[in-house]
Amino acid sequence: MKFIPSVIRPVILGLCSGLVLSAAAQSSGAPATVRVMSFNIRMSAAADGVNGWTHRREMLFQTVRAFQPDLVGFQEVLANQYDELSAQLPDYAFSGRARVDGQRKGEWALLGFRRDRFRVVGQGDFWLSEQPAVIGSKSWDAMYPRICSWVRLGDAVAGGEFVFANTHFDHVGVVARQQASQLISRELSRIAAGRPAILTGDLNVTEDDPAYAVLVRPETPGAIRWRDAYRSLYPVRASGELTFHAFAGHTEGWRIDYVLHTADFVPLAATIDRTRSAAGYYPSDHYAVTAVLQVAQP
Repeated sequence: MKFIPSVIRPVILGLCSGLVLSAAAQSSGAPATVRVMSFNIRMSAAADGVNGWTHRREMLFQTVRAFQPDLVGFQEVLANQYDELSAQLPDYAFSGRARVDGQRKGEWALLGFRRDRFRVVGQGDFWLSEQPAVIGSKSWDAMYPRICSWVRLGDAVAGGEFVFANTHFDHVGVVARQQASQLISRELSRIAAGRPAILTGDLNVTEDDPAYAVLVRPETPGAIRWRDAYRSLYPVRASGELTFHAFAGHTEGWRIDYVLHTADFVPLAATIDRTRSAAGYYPSDHYAVTAVLQVAQP
C-alpha cells in the first residue's frame, strides 16, 4: 500500500531530526522527554470490508513507526493482532492480559515500551468492576468486561521509575465509566505510590462527561489528579478535535482518546495523527493521539 503525508506527516523529517537532537541533549544533561502514543487499533474480528484488519495493518504499523513512541498504549487488541504487533515492532516489549480470560480471549489494553530504554520493575492488571482482581469481571451497567493494564518501568534515560497504564472504558455503561475513573485513580494512586504516572486510553467520553472530571478534578482524597496533555497545550477547545471517525476521516467533534499524566511531566507537544493512505483509507476507526512529555526537574 502506498502512503502519502497526512496533515501531520509533513513534519516527519523534522521529527526524526528532533529525535537525534533530543538524544544528544539528554546525553548532555538536558531534561529527558518521553514520546507517548495512544491508539485504538479496531479489533480484527470486525466485519469492516475494505477497512478490515488485513487491508490496514501495514498502514497501522507504519503510523506507529513514524511517530517512534517510547511508550504506546493500544486498545481493542485481539490475540492475532497482539502476535502481529509483537512481530512487526521488535524494538518494543509488551505487557498486559486479555480481558475475558486473562490469557488470549478478548481484547487487550496492551502496553508497549522501548526495550533499549526501559526495564520492567513490576506489572499487573485490574478489571474495571466491583471485583477488580477477578479475571473477566464486569459490574454496574457495563456491556463487556473492561481492564486496566499497568507496568512500572525503570528509565535508563531519565533515571528513576514511573508507572505507565492503559485502559479502554465501556462504550455503553454510563455508570460503569464513572466508576472506572474512580477505580483507576484509586488503584493507580496505590500502585504508583507517589511515583510519576502516565495513563493512555480510549475513555469513550468527551471532556464534558463526569467520568473525565473524576480523573482531572478528583474529589477523593489521595486520588491522582491527572493532567490532559493535549488540553494543557491547547486550552481553548476547538470543534476539529474528533478522535473517533469510524473510518470516515471526519474531524469535526470532540476527543475520546487521551494521553494523561501526573504533574511530574510537562507536555511539549500533542497531536491527533490523521495519517491516511493514498487511496484515502485509514489505519483505524480512531486517530492515534500522541504527546511528547518532558520529565519535570525536581
